[in-house]
Amino acid sequence: MINVGVVGNARYEGLSAILRSVADLASRHGVELFTEAEVAPLWEAPRPPIDAAPLDALLTFGGDGTLLRGARLLASRPVPILGINLGRVGFLTSATRTDFLPAIEALFRGHYEIEPRQGLASSIVGPDGIRRALPNALNDVVIHKSGVARMVRLDVAVDGEPVGPYSADGLILATPTGSTAYSLSAGGPIIAPNVEVLVITPICAHTLAVRPLVISSRSLITISPVPDWAHDLLVSVDGQQLTRLSVGEQVEVRRADEPVLLVQQRGTSYFQRVRQTLHWGDLSEREGE
Repeated sequence: MINVGVVGNARYEGLSAILRSVADLASRHGVELFTEAEVAPLWEAPRPPIDAAPLDALLTFGGDGTLLRGARLLASRPVPILGINLGRVGFLTSATRTDFLPAIEALFRGHYEIEPRQGLASSIVGPDGIRRALPNALNDVVIHKSGVARMVRLDVAVDGEPVGPYSADGLILATPTGSTAYSLSAGGPIIAPNVEVLVITPICAHTLAVRPLVISSRSLITISPVPDWAHDLLVSVDGQQLTRLSVGEQVEVRRADEPVLLVQQRGTSYFQRVRQTLHWGDLSEREGE
């Protein structure tokens, strides 16, 4: 029997009806479904909790944020994730409200492709050397001020070599997957997911001398707040997990040991999703000029 976990955003309209369809399909294919607590009340019949269940795959119903939460829930376990987009963009997801049943049936039958995505492992290191590990990120790790956007000053080093100080509203350390998320909005480059690099992108840099920087994915990045600018700093993981950075602490970010496994439907490609989702090269609004 195949064990499949289900994660969802209960705020999306019609999710309970979608789960009924998934339950019917799972019953026909002999699939055992496990649920997270957030969507547990939406099932017609009780489902066992995901917790530490030995999963063969994970379904996420919502947007990219729901998929990111599902990836974090797996805690680096090599479990394929099929994301079903119930919202608008859904760049990481591979199915929608209109085609989710064929996509899930293909998953149950094993007719799918896996796209490994590089993750980020990060930790906060105190002045005494004690290390606090943060959850792994699929998109990015961001250092910024709490509350209203204010300038931060950070010293950045790559493999122990100083890169230089950054004066900006924050700093994004993104994977190729995360290059189309917050980093892109901050002016960073789009990086294909099979390119083994990391990108350091300042948020609203306060000097023209600071620009996005692409480095090897095998490098260790160390971010140290400049003294007198180390108050009220936060570290966010995939925009969902927040941790306060205390005075004297620094952040270390490196490539995660295990990739996140995203399920893609056969016959689709990364650049096809870029064209469809980001409307890459779309000049239709200029037609007729």
